[in-house]
Amino acid sequence: MIEEVPRKPYLAGVNANPSPPPPAEPSSRKLSNLALLWGYASAYPRQIAAALLALVVAATATLAIPQGFKLVVDKGFGAGQGADISMYFAALLGIVLVMGMATAVRFYFVSWLGERVVADLRQDVQSHLLRLDPGFFELNRPSEIASRMTADTTILEQVVATSVSVALRNLFIGVGGIFYLFYLSPKLTALMLVVIPLVILPIVFMGRKVKTLSKTSQDRVADVGSIVSEVLRAIKVVQAFGAEEREVQRFSRAAEEAFNTARKRIRVRAAMTAIVITMVFGAITLVLWEGARDVIAGDMTGGTITAFVLAAAIVAGSFGALTEVWGDFMRAAGASARVRDLLAELPGITAPANPASMPVPPIGSLKFEDVSFRYPSRPDMPAVRDLKLEIHPGERVAVVGPSGAGKTSLFQLVQRFYDPMLGRILMDGVDLRDADPADVRARIAVVPQEAVVFMGSARSNILYGRPDASEEDIWAAAEAANAAEFLRGLPEGLDTDLGEGGTRLSGGQRQRIAIARALLKDAPILLLDEATSALDAESEASVQEALEHLMQGRTSLVIAHRLSTVRDADRIVVMDAGRIVQVGTHAELVAAAGLYARLAGLQDMGGHDVSRAGSMGLAG
Repeated sequence: MIEEVPRKPYLAGVNANPSPPPPAEPSSRKLSNLALLWGYASAYPRQIAAALLALVVAATATLAIPQGFKLVVDKGFGAGQGADISMYFAALLGIVLVMGMATAVRFYFVSWLGERVVADLRQDVQSHLLRLDPGFFELNRPSEIASRMTADTTILEQVVATSVSVALRNLFIGVGGIFYLFYLSPKLTALMLVVIPLVILPIVFMGRKVKTLSKTSQDRVADVGSIVSEVLRAIKVVQAFGAEEREVQRFSRAAEEAFNTARKRIRVRAAMTAIVITMVFGAITLVLWEGARDVIAGDMTGGTITAFVLAAAIVAGSFGALTEVWGDFMRAAGASARVRDLLAELPGITAPANPASMPVPPIGSLKFEDVSFRYPSRPDMPAVRDLKLEIHPGERVAVVGPSGAGKTSLFQLVQRFYDPMLGRILMDGVDLRDADPADVRARIAVVPQEAVVFMGSARSNILYGRPDASEEDIWAAAEAANAAEFLRGLPEGLDTDLGEGGTRLSGGQRQRIAIARALLKDAPILLLDEATSALDAESEASVQEALEHLMQGRTSLVIAHRLSTVRDADRIVVMDAGRIVQVGTHAELVAAAGLYARLAGLQDMGGHDVSRAGSMGLAG
């Protein structure tokens, strides 16, 4: 008996549609999530050391300014030594110069670190995403993931490049300033510190509210990005149906929701800032009132009270700045948790510890043994059921059936984008689960129904099939794909930029680029997924001729559209509701009473192209 292979559960970390968010949501608001950033920043110890040294120097210079003014007042004005006052002002200017230079050095290194950390993080996230199986992207919106790669990492860049530096600098100044204030006047400093607990309480209470609103705000911004991405990808459909105004209204609603959420967050942060600053500077005013009485009584010099005022203002400003960046840290904690979830996602399809070796040279055989499969997003709906099929090396097999019959699912399983729940699939006698997915896919060339053309040149798109191919190989593939003529007519030939998604090419030209790519790969197994279904008659003829070149000498599994493809196939596999219901040649199946004969009758398959295949069922 063939045992069922359990699927790995998918994490709900990226807005999984079928299931609610995980219960551990509060953990995303913890500052400990920022440890992710330290893991990346720690790879650059020299830059961190330079930034910290510059920060300490700048903060020390800042704290030295009040002492400089104390000397000016006490030694210059107060002692009547006007001739010597220039020396103290020169010292002050020196302190300011040091502070300015150190601040510039600090800014450079922390900004460098911020950009470097985010660049490394984005590269790691992208590399990890490319190793996740398609089931993950079936359950999670690509636009949401893209938002994490851009918006969330931008928040993290701001924290590394600005907020961390500001926080450390102001923490150093604040703590050092308090010690300096105690040195100047223990009594006044003790009075001033009474207010600190009153300042901390609103920070803690209102900070929690800011954290919640910050995460909600990020989610609403991601929704806006998702709508933009979705509409722009389908701009022709939007305009064809005259839906521009409806899409504008849908976007406006999402943008307004994002604005309203952000407004709530801003209102809470503004209130928190107002309360803290008012309490801090109010306390300073009351303390200085007491200090003025000490000066009048002769218990304190004018220079001391001057230095105390300046130092107290600097300390207050430092703690005020800390309240400002607190909200940034909360936003970054949420963003870091979202990015960390992506990095923590485990692929459902992986290579075994000791993968089985695929035969060399390749054989080109496929075998399905009692295969059953359900998509993760549709666990209650079988896509393939009890499928048994053997495809011999060099054989051309056409797969037909109504829409939803399970034809495309076969292609997904052969490429090991998914593993079957029951049964197994053998390629060249090796169970796909025992092989490295990269080795499996290296033996397969695919021409999809909708040709994928990447942003870049025609050359880079064709070379996608084999990056080390020579110029001669590229043109040979282009000739066989009937693409050479239009490629030579492009403004810059192979180096012409095709635009995003190949928008500067026709549908037939894009499809021939995809065929040239598959030809260049020269894989022993070929999968054709309705490669001509969306083309006009002239383009279809050129593409079909190219496909004939492509299928020669290869094991071909074809989701059929054209009558010639069906009739020229060695075998036709008829599927319905995930099962194989008929297998045979065109003549055998037409003669038999069954689904194929019915579809053939509907499509007038006596001798003409099946141009209505999409609507009649053969190519659904």
